[in-house]
Amino acid sequence: MATSIAEHVSKVEAAIGCGMAARSSIAASWARSAQLYNLDPSSARGASRLTVQELAAARERLGVLVPTAAPHLDRLFQMVGGLGACIVLADAEGVAVDRRGAAGNDQTFEESGLWTGTMWSEAHVGTNGIGTCLAEGRAVTIHRDQHFLARNIELSCSSAPVYGPDGSLAAVIDVSTARTDIGDAVASLIGGTVTDMARKVEADLFHHHFPKTRVVLVPGLDRGLAALLAVDADGLVIGATKAARQHFSLSSDLNKSPRLLSDLLGLEDRDSFLQAERSVLTRALVRSSGNVSAAARALGLSRATLHRKLDRS
Repeated sequence: MATSIAEHVSKVEAAIGCGMAARSSIAASWARSAQLYNLDPSSARGASRLTVQELAAARERLGVLVPTAAPHLDRLFQMVGGLGACIVLADAEGVAVDRRGAAGNDQTFEESGLWTGTMWSEAHVGTNGIGTCLAEGRAVTIHRDQHFLARNIELSCSSAPVYGPDGSLAAVIDVSTARTDIGDAVASLIGGTVTDMARKVEADLFHHHFPKTRVVLVPGLDRGLAALLAVDADGLVIGATKAARQHFSLSSDLNKSPRLLSDLLGLEDRDSFLQAERSVLTRALVRSSGNVSAAARALGLSRATLHRKLDRS
């Protein structure tokens, strides 16, 4: 049974008035929408939209994120487009900078404001997938009348944050549908799919940002591709994804204050010149397929010197 505007407004006001914000994340977002942003749940005002120039500038600020995310958005649309859904990529300000959708549904979504250039922060439209995801820094599903504005209660939105290589929140991927037959269970499945896709975008961004380093997947974490470390030739961790930073409690700038990979992983690391020399010799032999003469030439040593060092190590 459809919820009327008056019923929705009464529900929002009652939840805020009785102190539900302390017990419900949705009610807490409703409270922010009303009390912090002074929004009216009955407002019929359409979504704010950037100019063409402002949208171009927003896309440019995201740099490689937009083209990096593009194939993942394509794949996501192939997976959920049949549910009457559209895909939106929004920046950290809640601006929709890219989208995917079926032409037959475009009018519905454009009228709803799910279009490039529109503003979907909580400050602009209250509780919604994109804005609430940004406000709380976590994946959320805002299902129909969980939205703050009555004009949005026909939508079911699942959003997941995309964190940049420095661990900061860079963007949001959102899947929204206006289909009335999308229940909570299906919405939950969509939410999990969106989260998985966001983690893949994060991983690609991380590899792009650290192209000449060894990228290590943190062992023992049930977070798929999300927990990654960038390790230089000296075994120093110079980069970490958001998930890896949370796991190891890394809050500093790793470029300025790198950490030893062995320390983070709890591995034995013998800090000695002998151990370092042994590692250099071993790598040289591996690269030369065990040819001692070739390894000696690569190291700038005589064959006799290399044999002596190998005997000592």
